Amino acid sequence: MPERVVSLAPSATATLRALDADDRLVGVTAHGDGPADATVLGGWLSPDLDAVEDLDPDLVLTADPLQAEVHDRLVDRGLGTCHVEPRTLEGALESMETVGTAAGLADEAAAFADRCRERVAAVSDAVAGRGRPVVYCEEWQDPPMAAGNWVPDAVRAAGGRYPFVDAGERSREVERETVEAAGPEHVVVHVCGRGDDVDPDSIARRGWDLPALAEDRVHVVGDDLFNQPGPGLVDGVEWLAGRLHPEAV
Repeated sequence: MPERVVSLAPSATATLRALDADDRLVGVTAHGDGPADATVLGGWLSPDLDAVEDLDPDLVLTADPLQAEVHDRLVDRGLGTCHVEPRTLEGALESMETVGTAAGLADEAAAFADRCRERVAAVSDAVAGRGRPVVYCEEWQDPPMAAGNWVPDAVRAAGGRYPFVDAGERSREVERETVEAAGPEHVVVHVCGRGDDVDPDSIARRGWDLPALAEDRVHVVGDDLFNQPGPGLVDGVEWLAGRLHPEAV
């Protein structure tokens, strides 16, 4: 069982913390909320691999295709690793179980993933049969990019409609005309790496003609609710459902 774990992915860090495994996390990146006594090893795309190796970890966790090269370099150094690349909401839940299992917490991880599925199912049941407002989720602002991967699944589970990217596809740049034509009734801004430190008026200043602006339905949230395939994603589904269908959730 790994006793010394380095997590270079914020989603993996959040997963192990949700599994009460803080005592195993000896190293994390500057992104995400790691234990106070864990060594900070730089950014998630540019970790200090010499410092990682100096920690003598039993396991190093990475995630996302953007960390594939980092993962390969860890393997070249002979370090034990677990790398996940989920694309969908279910894939994100499976990846949390994979991470927990790799850390020696198979039973706890399976039970946790099942609880997450139950929470998502409860939301989907609560909003079933109701109208589905169009939601635009933006994960980057310069240029504007519509969130992909698991976000379309999350919007659907929360009772919304997401015509910008199909589930499982990467986030993509969008044109003003595309967003305006869809007429989103809610805009969710969750800029990667910025947490909730984004000015909600940044959307209005573009001059886009959106119903959400008139209805004051531009929401700025922490990027852990939608950008990361970790426990916060389930919180994001519940949060969004509460905005789209407050009478039901």
